[in-house]
Amino acid sequence: MSFVPTRLAFLALLTLPLQQPAEIRGFSPDAARQQREWESRFKAIPDPARQREYLRRLSARPHHVGSPYQKENSEYMRDLFRSWGWDADLAVYHVLFPTPRTRRLELIAPTRYVARLDEPVLKEDPGTNFKAEQLPGYNAFSGDGDVTGPLVYVNYGVPADYEELARRGISVKGAIVIARYGGSWRGIKPKVAFENGAVGCIIFSDPKDDGYAQGDVYPKGPWRPKEGIQRGSVLDMPVAPGDPLTIGHGATQDAPRIDRANAATIMKIPVLPISYEDAQPLLAAMQGPVAPEAWRGALPITYRLGGTGPARVRLAVEHDWKLTPVYNVVATLRGASAPDEWIVRGNHIDGWVNGAQDPIAGMVAELEEARAMGELYKQGWRPKRTIVYAGWDAEEPALLGSTEWAEHHGAELRQKAVAYINTDGNGRGFLGAGGSHSLERFINEVAREVPDPETNLTVWKRLQAQVIRNGGAVQKREARERTDLRIGALGSGSDYTPFIQHLGIASLNLGFGGEDGGGVYHSVYDTPQWYERFSDTSYVYGRALSQVVGLSVMRLANADILPYQFNNLAETIRGYVGEVKALRDEVAGRIAETNRMLDEGVFVATTDPKDPLQHPGREALPPYLNFALLDNAVDSLTRVAGAYERSMVTATRGAVDPTRAARANAMLRDVERAFTSAEGLPRRPWYRHLLYAPGLYTGYGVKTLPGVREAIELKDWAAAEREIARLARAIESAAGQVSTIRATLEGR
Repeated sequence: MSFVPTRLAFLALLTLPLQQPAEIRGFSPDAARQQREWESRFKAIPDPARQREYLRRLSARPHHVGSPYQKENSEYMRDLFRSWGWDADLAVYHVLFPTPRTRRLELIAPTRYVARLDEPVLKEDPGTNFKAEQLPGYNAFSGDGDVTGPLVYVNYGVPADYEELARRGISVKGAIVIARYGGSWRGIKPKVAFENGAVGCIIFSDPKDDGYAQGDVYPKGPWRPKEGIQRGSVLDMPVAPGDPLTIGHGATQDAPRIDRANAATIMKIPVLPISYEDAQPLLAAMQGPVAPEAWRGALPITYRLGGTGPARVRLAVEHDWKLTPVYNVVATLRGASAPDEWIVRGNHIDGWVNGAQDPIAGMVAELEEARAMGELYKQGWRPKRTIVYAGWDAEEPALLGSTEWAEHHGAELRQKAVAYINTDGNGRGFLGAGGSHSLERFINEVAREVPDPETNLTVWKRLQAQVIRNGGAVQKREARERTDLRIGALGSGSDYTPFIQHLGIASLNLGFGGEDGGGVYHSVYDTPQWYERFSDTSYVYGRALSQVVGLSVMRLANADILPYQFNNLAETIRGYVGEVKALRDEVAGRIAETNRMLDEGVFVATTDPKDPLQHPGREALPPYLNFALLDNAVDSLTRVAGAYERSMVTATRGAVDPTRAARANAMLRDVERAFTSAEGLPRRPWYRHLLYAPGLYTGYGVKTLPGVREAIELKDWAAAEREIARLARAIESAAGQVSTIRATLEGR
């Protein structure tokens, strides 16, 4: 996940002093004073020089899943944790991880061109000089195949692009499609291509999005060079992440496994990523209509749609489908008084190649947090709750390490986990935060306590100023007037996914970015040298990330009353309900307009794919859905959230009653679980959260209220009614739990 805010220019704000709020949410006054003393010591410990040392060590060589250096890295980090006083070990799983045996792409008509499919070593960067250890450019969990067909350009390869092709009378049946990276997660591109009848999919990085059109390319500048290839998984993660042979249970050595032929999430057609150097001859050979203006990239050619022209290609992909051990690093500091309440924090440790920015820049921040907490432990600090720090292996292929661990320990995590905090790499610029909205107030308070490395502001104040400068009208107003800056909802694409969306554990995803644009993502050029030249050059944002996440962990671990807040949650859900109401009206409007055009003869009711004005015929207008169920449920949550807040403030105004607090905390950690359903979402039961999920056709991108929203998008009105009722029951259940917790705090 990346966050892309832009450069702040509020120089007048730079003289404002850092301010510390008088209170810490969830702490009594005495506990808050002690907490601040430990936090002050903690913030002084994370060391940029140590982070530089870790990063250079961990990303010195390729360290993909199953590589010797990856295992060596896992053991090195385990030993670091142990040296700092943590109880650390490796949690080993055995997952399906395909690596390429054959990769071949050639233009066979009207001329011949054989793609290089190679990223050359740069003499300027010794980190690229490990050819024998590098995984070549490929897409993990692509199907095997040797196919030949006409070439069709499909822009970003999302459903709307195929609708545009259909309007122009262009079919991809029996064809090989070529799509550019961007617009959606990469795995959506071959998924939609297969559903439309394509036999193969090529994905390239266009320099308009990720190359010389953005700036100087590496090694002169930070952007993707012409030979750069973006690796990545195309497993159907919106259906289920993790090992495709053991969905729902951990991939231990003796776990039951299905046959690979029956694995629903493995892509059915061959897929291959290529550079824009290799893409240009293919695109230049295409004929057919000129591509729409919005589809045109920055290559010096005329972008055409193909399909009917002479361009034909052969694509051959074969993999070695084998079980591979993954080595999660799991370290624990046992809680002193509530050891069965867990704060879990993680960052992945595997890269596609050297992986300096993704993921090691985030992992080195985690290591410095762990070292700092170990130092505090030696000085007498004790967390009330157990702290679990993890370095996840095999994230890149499809969140394998974290998903298998979470599934394996699912029952225990549901009983004990208070929160999960994730990072996934790091950069320079502005704090980005996404996650459960019950933690929105909490992370805003933490962000107000951490200094920005480049200004005299807190990271919160700097982000606020950036939103005021560059946000839309509503964002600008809210940034000025609302107590808290909004956090985003989580879709997928990183290791928080099994925790929030499968197990219902309140989660946060954090990282800095926005001032370090570049194009070496998932390539051989993501090296320590690139990172130190073009990203967090002095590792000061690594230290800031350690401070933000470390303070978050320490507060969650030691709060008298867990610091969830439900006012912001209720307000956010109300906004989502408004969006799905508007979506229903938008769909109704489109149907009405299409019916009008059919009546007037503008469209012809036909399914002939050659007819650019085809339409299957009139549709009935959608019914008025019973949104009153949702409105009433959100009203209930809003009322009890306000009442709970008053009781929570009262309960922490003086000494906190430990018995009441313990009973309240046991229930508080389960509020997020109320938004999950054991039966899961329609067509993908692994995803259980009814507020947040990745979209079936957005991949990493979130769909909020996913059951309701996707039913409306599919015009399945009966399903929409069912999902509205199911969601309303979940919200009412959460409201009932919050009300019970309030009564507990009040001694009733």
